[in-house]
Amino acid sequence: MTSRTPRDSRLRLVRPRPLAAAPRAVNQRRTRRPAPRPPEGTPAPAELAGMARSELAGAVRVARWADTALGPGRADATADGKAVLSDAAVERAARELGLSPAQVRADWDTARLAGLVEVHGGRARPGWRLRAWDRDDSAVLRGWVALFDAWSLAHPEPTGQEPAAVAEVVSAMPQVLSFLQLSAGPVPVEQLLDLLEQRVTELRTERCEITYAPRPEPKQPEAPDAPLAPLLDWALRALAAVGALTYGDGQATLTPLGNWAVWVKLEQICVAAQSPAGNIEASAEEMLRGCAQLRPHAARAEYRAWLAARPVAGAVSELLRAARGDDALLRGLAFEALRVVGAPAEPDVRAVVDEPALRPYALLWLAEHDGVDPEDAHEVLTREEATWLWVDTAAAVADHGEASMLVRHLESAVQPTVPELLEEVRAVGHPRTVQVLVALAAAHPDPALAKAVRRAAFQVHTGGH
Repeated sequence: MTSRTPRDSRLRLVRPRPLAAAPRAVNQRRTRRPAPRPPEGTPAPAELAGMARSELAGAVRVARWADTALGPGRADATADGKAVLSDAAVERAARELGLSPAQVRADWDTARLAGLVEVHGGRARPGWRLRAWDRDDSAVLRGWVALFDAWSLAHPEPTGQEPAAVAEVVSAMPQVLSFLQLSAGPVPVEQLLDLLEQRVTELRTERCEITYAPRPEPKQPEAPDAPLAPLLDWALRALAAVGALTYGDGQATLTPLGNWAVWVKLEQICVAAQSPAGNIEASAEEMLRGCAQLRPHAARAEYRAWLAARPVAGAVSELLRAARGDDALLRGLAFEALRVVGAPAEPDVRAVVDEPALRPYALLWLAEHDGVDPEDAHEVLTREEATWLWVDTAAAVADHGEASMLVRHLESAVQPTVPELLEEVRAVGHPRTVQVLVALAAAHPDPALAKAVRRAAFQVHTGGH
């Protein structure tokens, strides 16, 4: 955890732990507790995944169309460095898919927020979730949760609203959703509005705002100035549009997906894929996924057994192919397996140092291979490389770990303060930056920090400053 309070406006981080340890964080487990049971009546994961597939069907269709018709990374796919579809691509997609241009753009934007497409060097390419869409219910549910977390980005607020009021409403909505989840049924909008106004007033009370002008006497925190009803209406409509609730006739009700997602947030659990059996005969990617749920010592034993069953050169090549994929967890685990290989892997690891996605991992591997203490190996990375690795590891945690792990991951950042971290994260250009920041904002208990992180996610998403 960090060493700040909601009143620390500088949002300082504690002394960072060595970044070399960060890729190992995902498969380090604390003492296991019995898995909480979802509320009675919650559909099975397969049924929930079917609902999520239905909600994201349009985004999947446009993402697959772009993958097939435009090809991954082609220059004519996007109009700028933010992977916004070009006008020509939108018109072509509209014709071929029988959609309006506006719907194509909306579905493309949803696909980006859900991690179905990712931006690499200003170009879009399919995300790992799209590749796993038909076979991995966990990937589907995580994609929907990523969209759920980003509801305010997927559906921007109405014009004419004060940015501060919008930010307060976004910060207050988790409490509104929790109330809906506990109510287990329809709730009148008037009741939700009362709760929202109370929560916004509390947020204003918690602010660390120092007034330097003399004040004759202390005043009580004021109730929200601007009417919050329009912003509550926007928030409920936005959450309904992503499939989290139904909204109409003056009341709101969580959908089964929304009820499950809020419960997951409250319990801070993750939906993780089960380890496949027969790791020794599995491909490198399947073996690494199977080892993701193991403790480090058990995982290393699996790596040794897998490596012993195949020629070293072929095994190293297969591990590096897995590391080049879109799943950041597999990238970190692949280099853990390469540590077990040792010296025979050195030439291949040196050969990938110039690949941006693998460079930080390769430099750390080579430093440790050359005898540098693992606790000091992170010093071989530049600030930019360390920041890129921080985001990549955060993406692995967001995809496969618990919310509390993502909060603790702040401790591995090299930047001394959160504002500096956010500035450099925005500049480094990692394709998962928006999803990581949205997930961190949703997970962090500090309202001030969550607000700053959410603002940074919005700026990255829109290309603003």
